[in-house]
Amino acid sequence: MSTYDVAVIGSGPGGYVAAIRCAQLGMKTAIIEKYNTLGGTCLNVGCIPSKALLDSSHHYEEAIKHFEDHGIEIPGDVKINFKKMIDRKASVVEQTTKGIDFLMNKNKIDVLTGVGSFKDETHIVVSSEDGDKTIEAKNTIIATGSKPATLPFIEIDKERIITSTEALTLKEIPKHMIVIGGGVIGLELGQVYRRLGAEVSVVEYMDRIIPTMDKGQSKELTKVMKKQGVKFYTSHKVSAVERNKDEVTITATDKKDKEVTFKGDYCLVSVGRRPYTDGLKADNAGVKVNEKGQIEVNDHLQTNIKNIYAIGDVIRGAMLAHKAEEEGVLVAEILAGQKPHINYNLIPSVVYTWPEVASVGKTEEQLKEDKVEYKSGQFPMRALGRSRASGDTDGFIKILADKETDEVLGVHMVGARAADLIAEGVTAMEFRASAEDIASMSHAHPTYAEAVKEAALAATENRPIHS
Repeated sequence: MSTYDVAVIGSGPGGYVAAIRCAQLGMKTAIIEKYNTLGGTCLNVGCIPSKALLDSSHHYEEAIKHFEDHGIEIPGDVKINFKKMIDRKASVVEQTTKGIDFLMNKNKIDVLTGVGSFKDETHIVVSSEDGDKTIEAKNTIIATGSKPATLPFIEIDKERIITSTEALTLKEIPKHMIVIGGGVIGLELGQVYRRLGAEVSVVEYMDRIIPTMDKGQSKELTKVMKKQGVKFYTSHKVSAVERNKDEVTITATDKKDKEVTFKGDYCLVSVGRRPYTDGLKADNAGVKVNEKGQIEVNDHLQTNIKNIYAIGDVIRGAMLAHKAEEEGVLVAEILAGQKPHINYNLIPSVVYTWPEVASVGKTEEQLKEDKVEYKSGQFPMRALGRSRASGDTDGFIKILADKETDEVLGVHMVGARAADLIAEGVTAMEFRASAEDIASMSHAHPTYAEAVKEAALAATENRPIHS
């Protein structure tokens, strides 16, 4: 029987990063993955393939709507080769997962293919088509991630009533895609297919889209995506989803309790994700799982069994790949006797629509609820030279700072490259910078990042230079 210092169950961003860090710290490490490719949901059917389709569809939209503004004329009609677009996405995924294979070999991590389940606290059975293999692990990190959630009355047939997984491998562009859920995944994939010519309707239970983010971001993204042709139906409670051949009918009640129906050829169910522990047999090791299906952990991400830890989507908190990565590193370093930390308030959130949406820290709604006195500085992207040069004038950057100390409490943005710009906010807040600190930093001109400086100036003394 093979014995390891650490066994990691699940090879998504949390799992493979945890394995690498454990190996770097001198631990004999194994990673267990039930699929034939490493990388988990993120690399195979999540973050990476969705961004590939977002980029491809963005290029197409630019070609048909904006190239002429730049003096670029294309003779004849611009056509979509949808199969090639999907094939390119698959190629990007393949390259990325092969990169994880390389990293496992480089760090001398044993990759065990099969379903990992606990026999007891220190023994894990790896079940595959070739039979069962049992290994011994002094410590185990559970990183089994999450799966798309659904509603009790919806039957996902994976053909017309689909989740994000199927939406990434469609054989045709929908005529009318109805998206249930106005969160990150629904909006990103909804925008992909709207760009490609589909009619897209988003049905959301809450009174606004991206309801966990700052209200100003929700309002701005709604305005921009409506301009792009996406239809929104907020405060709508879905009660039934039925398929008749190639037509899907969604029944919902609006905020006035009036019943309404939507008909389309595809329905994307995007109502969040659920922790995935199927087949883990956590009870064999005595590991506690709560009523939400999450594995319970303490502040060190240790379960009730001292040598078993859990990270990522399978535990509490936001289901974000980069959160899982930080947690994977934290557990590895704890096992090595170090004292790492994670500030969960500084884990950024991003929506990869165009314009992009990004946040870190507290929203205005949260600060009001906590009765924190704050000041706000906001700068519109349309006032920025770089934005006008590229034609990306939608959006804004908002900085929230403590009214007395000027410490930055939150940074919220909608605009071109917001996903990259948010790192400036994270860095500033990690070092407990003030709005004045950001305002006094030199920012290269012309760049999108200048809007961060301008928002800081607006928060400091209400003195932005360019608006």
